[in-house]
Amino acid sequence: MKISICLTIVAAIAAGLGPAAAQNPPQTSTRKVDGTDNVYVFRYGGHQSIFIVTPQGVIATDPISYLRPAKPYIDAIKAVTDKPIKYVIYSHHHYDHIAGGQPFKDLGATFIAHRRTKERFLELKKQKSLLADVVMPDQVVDDKKSITLGGTTLELNYVGRNHSDNSLVMRLPKEKIVFVVDFAPIEQVQFRNIPDNASPLEYIASLKRLASLDWERMIPGHPYAGGRFGTKKDIEDDIAYMEDLSAETKKAADSGKCFDTAMKEVKLPKYEKWANYETALPANIERFCYWWARGY
Repeated sequence: MKISICLTIVAAIAAGLGPAAAQNPPQTSTRKVDGTDNVYVFRYGGHQSIFIVTPQGVIATDPISYLRPAKPYIDAIKAVTDKPIKYVIYSHHHYDHIAGGQPFKDLGATFIAHRRTKERFLELKKQKSLLADVVMPDQVVDDKKSITLGGTTLELNYVGRNHSDNSLVMRLPKEKIVFVVDFAPIEQVQFRNIPDNASPLEYIASLKRLASLDWERMIPGHPYAGGRFGTKKDIEDDIAYMEDLSAETKKAADSGKCFDTAMKEVKLPKYEKWANYETALPANIERFCYWWARGY
């Protein structure tokens, strides 16, 4: 009954109440992923997480409750099932995705993240800078870990340094779905000056590792491109963009144009229709200028 009620509400939202409703979506929404029995996408403003319902409990991902209450996410799960939230998985350490987990911990959830996420939090805690509602991971992942609950397996894969040095790709092998946050945008250039990575070439390598995994649909951590799911083609496009950006910036660096001139002159018209092209391309170029003109 709870599932039926939830899906009825979501269907009403999806159907829309006219153009005004489409332009002003509700703050939160929940939808079941087509073709699955138990996978749901929870959207909270401009952030998304997934949760998986099993007979033995729920596997939830990123609390996405930075500077806002976690209750709407918990309520969304309770609207679907009365099973307990057994696990919360962090995609990476950035607060906009993982803050706000304490209410989940109060319900008894076990938190899992990459080892470097925990190391980062321990350092922040030592410096008395860790947000109070950020939960320290109970378990950590290095390269790979699988969680099985109620007949469902969720695979956690580390594919290398990219948007962070601790991003996990969460893969549902049976459903051929991955949940990927921030480092593989859909029809959008990379975030600002591509922070938090040691080498933009390692970033490209991580995208190639993501593409090599066995999956068919990618659920992103933000509703890119109208909210659609990603495909292998989208990852191939991301790789092409990064490689084109690298090549053009290297030419500029070799000509002594890094930083300011390159940021003004380098253009990639093939991608000019992508989101944030005008605003973020110069900053993307700046990051590659650091690599090709300064060696770091």
